[in-house]
Amino acid sequence: MLRRRRSSVVHAVLFFAAVALLESLAAQPWPKCGNGGTFTAGSTYETNLKNLALILRTNASSGSSPTLFASGALGSAPDTVYGLLLCRGDLSSSDCAGCGTNVSRDAVAGPTCNRTKDAILVYNECYAQFSDKGDFLAATDNSGEYSALQSGTNISSTDVAGYDRAVTELLNATVQYAVENSTRLFATGQRVGTDPGFRNIYSMAQCSPDLSPGQCRSCLDGLVDQWWKGFLFPRNGEGARVSGPRCSLRSELGPGPFYTGRPMVLLPVKADGLTPAPDVVPAITGGKNNSASKILVITLPTVTVAIVAAISLCIWNVRKKRRLAKADSRPDRTEDFESVKSALLSLTSLQVATDNFHKSKKIGEGGFGEVYKGVLSGQEVAVKRMAKDSHQGLQELKNELILVAKLHHKNLVRLIGFCLEKGERLLVYEYMPNKSLDTHLFDTEQRKQLDWATRFKIIEGTARGLQYLHEDSQKKIIHRDMKASNILLDADMNPKIGDFGLAKLFAQDQTREVTSRIAGTFGYISPEYVMCGQYSTKSDVFSFGILVIEIVTGQRRNSGPYFSEQNGVDILSIVWRHWEEGTTAEMIDHSLGRNYNEAEVVKCINIGLLCAQQNPVDRPTMVDVMVLLNSDATCPLPVPAPRPTSSIDGSSGYSTGYST
Repeated sequence: MLRRRRSSVVHAVLFFAAVALLESLAAQPWPKCGNGGTFTAGSTYETNLKNLALILRTNASSGSSPTLFASGALGSAPDTVYGLLLCRGDLSSSDCAGCGTNVSRDAVAGPTCNRTKDAILVYNECYAQFSDKGDFLAATDNSGEYSALQSGTNISSTDVAGYDRAVTELLNATVQYAVENSTRLFATGQRVGTDPGFRNIYSMAQCSPDLSPGQCRSCLDGLVDQWWKGFLFPRNGEGARVSGPRCSLRSELGPGPFYTGRPMVLLPVKADGLTPAPDVVPAITGGKNNSASKILVITLPTVTVAIVAAISLCIWNVRKKRRLAKADSRPDRTEDFESVKSALLSLTSLQVATDNFHKSKKIGEGGFGEVYKGVLSGQEVAVKRMAKDSHQGLQELKNELILVAKLHHKNLVRLIGFCLEKGERLLVYEYMPNKSLDTHLFDTEQRKQLDWATRFKIIEGTARGLQYLHEDSQKKIIHRDMKASNILLDADMNPKIGDFGLAKLFAQDQTREVTSRIAGTFGYISPEYVMCGQYSTKSDVFSFGILVIEIVTGQRRNSGPYFSEQNGVDILSIVWRHWEEGTTAEMIDHSLGRNYNEAEVVKCINIGLLCAQQNPVDRPTMVDVMVLLNSDATCPLPVPAPRPTSSIDGSSGYSTGYST
């Protein structure tokens, strides 16, 4: 008996020690530290950081109905600190304040980021971000998001498909509830663990309350779309989370939820085998007497649903491949168009935003129509107004609308909304204060503002955006109109790819397409597209190569004669000649002076020529381009294949196409 008591005491001590250890670990943040500068102990920056953290804590948790969110800035340059605090939507005021206290402690004195100015702190109860730059406060994308896996028992290989399907269904239902039914843009969910092989699944979706429902939907849909690409936890864990400044998503297996209160969304399985619409429903109860009937009620419908879902999935995949294999691969299906209704804006609101499209608000003009600057809900926007006789018709507008609404990347222009009312065709984008690249690059005075560091940042950012389109987005997308005027620049001269009116969707296993209608801008169009109507990701790579050469040389766009003394030979031919003669340095933009790393500049010319090779097979992918751009400037690069003589002297149809 004494031995048993001693054993019980030992077990109790170990249990409470383990609990204490877990609690101490839970109090620690999961940090994500930037590569920016650092601050010193006792500095003005540290004081501002400490005070701002306390202000955010108070603002987020105060009042009878706390917002659980606060953002702001404190101090003057160069010691200005920008910050954001978002507490989990189910927390009480005191719980949010408690997490805010941890933030104020760890942001300054904690061993998390070694006093790095760019710091993200993720807790179970809240998310915090601080920086000496305020970009993340103005943006509505989720840049800076933190991803983490929850370790645990692996899901067996036989259950992976069912688990994936169950989690995806639950996440989508939770997102829908957060956007459509919650003023806080927050929802929790539960999938009853009736499926064989795994327990209850719990979920959470949340946006910062300063987002509109449409912006929240866009942010959360982006996380759902990338969920299985970012996590492989069905095979090596029991849950995952993505926490960001604008939206967060989380799912976990467990005996109980990680949130407080009842789930807002509960997905049980009915006796008829159909999953009901998201709703809060009571749990199934009963004793031993009805256990057998419960097994039948649960198991038979689940098996039926699994079989029907498998067959439906196969049929859907076959139909999808056939649909995408058609010549135009148009993303104009009614269901796609319906999916972006949350971004629908009223004509009245856009008239107010632009002073009824007053000429003083016009910031751009083209064959499609005009672009106006406006202020919508306190945010600066660019309103693209299609002309009544625009060659970019309703199909192109729908194409751009549906594609851009589903794309989320820091190097792509973000779509805010659209309007199709009273004959108007309007697309609303985030405002780019530095306009397009061509306005700087091809202006004698403006190009002087483009030092080499800025030009390289534009090259690298554009390459990153194209890589996302080709490889990393949910759909494989060919832009088909890559040129300097479609590269927009934000306040910090970061590039964002715009104008998706000519973009095309590809199936993931599709390599190329053929069309009889050549679209795009001559000079940037690849030779196989001009002569044979064939386009692929390598067509965009060719256009990118021309763009890189223009950025390095500063010469006019590659759509006609550049120098009268060159007898109308295009810029690509001129650069090829200098490359072969070993005089490439002579082509570097003179406005740069000598303020650049010559090896790095020559490397970019090399990459540009590799991308602009005549045979698409010889061109690198954008993944390869990113590797080359980030390689040491002194490392040898692949040598471009010799260019055919007929293309250099302008005697071929290929060269003639560029002077059209």
